[in-house]
Amino acid sequence: MMDFLDLALKYGGFTSLDKVYLENILSPMTAQQQFDFITPPPSVINAYFAEIYQKQGPQAATDYYFQLSKELHLFKEEPSFVEEKPFVRLNLSGKSFGFAYLDETGLAQVFSQYPEQMTASLFFEIAQVFPHYMVFLDKGKIFMKEIALSQQVWQEQESDYLLTQVAQSKEWMKISGLNQEEVLEAAANYSDQTYYSWSGREAVIYISM
Repeated sequence: MMDFLDLALKYGGFTSLDKVYLENILSPMTAQQQFDFITPPPSVINAYFAEIYQKQGPQAATDYYFQLSKELHLFKEEPSFVEEKPFVRLNLSGKSFGFAYLDETGLAQVFSQYPEQMTASLFFEIAQVFPHYMVFLDKGKIFMKEIALSQQVWQEQESDYLLTQVAQSKEWMKISGLNQEEVLEAAANYSDQTYYSWSGREAVIYISM
């Protein structure tokens, strides 16, 4: 019971004055009912996510939502706008999307309310919203996750493009530049798994070798 009380006080909008009430309400419930009761509604989660994003940045906002998802068991294998569990809503090019974490590895899925064409422009737009994540397509679904590349040793490669830089490590190819279309054209020469990212003003594509 105490664990659920702590979670309710931490995430559910309750205060220490509500402890006796919470004990009485939660005690006859199953664990799943307790989780459902203390989980904030989607509107509250989205409002808090947006506030953290604006004041502290995208990393802090996703950290909050990931921690919330872990502690309140909000992971879902197939998230959708049916909204069986809360998710974070996104407006991408004026269209309704959402994202939710799938498991404790931090893998997240971005999904649309209505069928949408999967384009590189969409992937780069998501990457601009969450520049600490890499965005990739797998089996027709959009995913994003953090991939640590700080230990990679990059060697610059010759490029036929004026505004695009190409570098290679033992495991990755990195193509970056101010011109998104040129970056995509340079990346078209490779058929391996492609990850879309954003850094400052530059579109970045990482290719797993």
